[in-house]
Formats: sequence, structure tokens, C-alpha cells
Amino acid sequence: MTVTIGRRELLAALGGAAAAWPLAARAQQATMAMVGFLDAGSSGERSRQVAAFRKGLAESGYQEGQNVTIEYRWAEGQYEKLPELAVDLVRRKVAVIVTPLSVAATLAAKAATTNTPIVFSTGGDPIELGLVASLNRPGGNITGAVTMNAELGAKRFGLLQELLPAGTRFAVLVNPDTGRMAKVITADVQAAASAIGGQVEVLTASTSRQIDAAFATVVQKRIDALIHSPDPFFATRRSHIIVLAARHAVPVIYPNREDADAGGLMSYGSNIAEVSRQLGIYSGRILKGEKPAELPVIRPTKFDFVINLQTAKTLGLEVPPTLLARADEVIE
Repeated sequence: MTVTIGRRELLAALGGAAAAWPLAARAQQATMAMVGFLDAGSSGERSRQVAAFRKGLAESGYQEGQNVTIEYRWAEGQYEKLPELAVDLVRRKVAVIVTPLSVAATLAAKAATTNTPIVFSTGGDPIELGLVASLNRPGGNITGAVTMNAELGAKRFGLLQELLPAGTRFAVLVNPDTGRMAKVITADVQAAASAIGGQVEVLTASTSRQIDAAFATVVQKRIDALIHSPDPFFATRRSHIIVLAARHAVPVIYPNREDADAGGLMSYGSNIAEVSRQLGIYSGRILKGEKPAELPVIRPTKFDFVINLQTAKTLGLEVPPTLLARADEVIE
């Protein structure tokens, strides 16, 4: 038997199918896991970390756009925006909030929710900061990784002192808005300098104008070299700081390899890309049902020491062979 479908019926059938397609797509999106990414910095200077985070998620079985969506929130170095951004992610019912490289972002997320899992990375001690009960069993809804970047001030000072053995006057640049973190960094550097009879000037900045003023102080007081502390706000002003260091011929050691890649003299710190990958892995494990309280805080295993030889030559500095031999990478 032959069945004839009229033009009107055919159009109605096609129209129904077409209407069903976007509904199906929306339904698929609705079933996707949703991860909130709350960062105190900016997307431009976090590209390497974001790529590493996505890699970690993929290793756990989650591909962005396929079975997981990521809601990015960037504070652009303006810490006062973080509480509102954190509340917005909770309101959107994300399954987990990731707060990389910022105590301020983690504290904002912690204040916004006691239920949504939070995966952090921080340069300070998460127990002292009140984030976790212990490293092995964090408790509550929070876990993550430590970079120890806040506690590497003495190491950075030692590298600078080895580069400039005749130097006696040093400075450390910190962001006062980081509160306890700034105090930890300052105390670490001052203790290292005191051990060799050196002096450390503490310079604070939380705006671009204050960064300019800090470098003016370095020149005025004839500071031999500067220790640049880790901070998301400073990361958003990376180019600005590197240009000032070159203009005033100030030797600076930075916390991240991206700083040396961009023209900074030297950098020493934990491998942030690896830490970000671990955050992606932990996020994936939580999406699969594991509890943050039972996931131990990850400790860093890899540290990067990078020397930009081009910048050293521009500053008229001869880098000792011992330093070059210990560098993980020498940019020529």
C-alpha cells in the first residue's frame, strides 16, 4: 500500500523536527557538568595555566564543550570584585569552583558557600590561612594544591645575592591587599637578608601608580636589586613592571617563568602549569563523586629556575657559571 503525504503534512513534520533540534541541544547542555573558574588575574596572562587546567580535566575524562562547561570569572587584579563573582558562580549552581593562585579568590569562594566543592592553589600555608584542617585530610568542602611561592622569598634572595655578591641593599615588592601573604613574604626575605647583614626595603603597591612610585624609590635609594613577590595583581601588570625594570636598569627576580619569558631577568618558583593540571585532575575526580574532604592537599614537586641571558646582557650583568649550570632554562 502506498501512503501519500501532502505538502502541508510534510512541512509540519519538518517543522517539528527542526524545533526539536535546539531543544535536544539545550537538553544536552543542561546535563553537562559545570565548573566555575574564579581567578583574581586576567585571561590574557593566565592562558598557559588555563590550558594546563583543561588538560587535567581531560585526563579525568572531561572535555570542555563535550561533557563539561567552564564558567570563567576574572577579577583583573581587582580583589574587591571577587566576592560578587563567587556568589554568581554559586547562584549558577556550578558543581565545583576552582580558585587558582589566589588566597583572596579562595576566601571569597569559601565565604560564598559551605556546600559547593572548592579546589584551590595557594602560595601560602593553607592550614595557617584557615582553608583546611590538615594537608592529608582537608575536611569540609575545600582541597587543592600549594605552590609554596610565598615561602620562596629567601631562595629568590639567595639567587639575587649570588648574582650580585657585592650588593647590600635590596627591596621586596608586595601587594598590601594580600594581607597575611604579604607579611609572610616580607618576613621570609628580611630573615634571609639579616643572616648576611643585608638590608631590605619593603615596597608596597596595589595600583599601577604605586608600582611606578615603588620603582622611583628603588632608584632614589640606590637599591641594588628587587625581589618581585607572587601576586595576581602584579601578574596583570607584568609588562609594566618589566618595562620599568629595564628603564631604570634594576635587576629583578620574579616568581613565575612567564615573567622571564616576557623579558624579566630571572624567575624562580613552582611549576604553575603542573599545579594547574593537578587542579584539573582534582576537579574531574570531584565531578565523578569524590569528596574534597578526602583528597589530600597536593604539594609541589617541580620548581623552575629560568635566566634570561639577553636581559642580563642588557643590564651589563655577568651571570656566574654556577647560576647558569643550575638553571632549568637559559633564554638566549
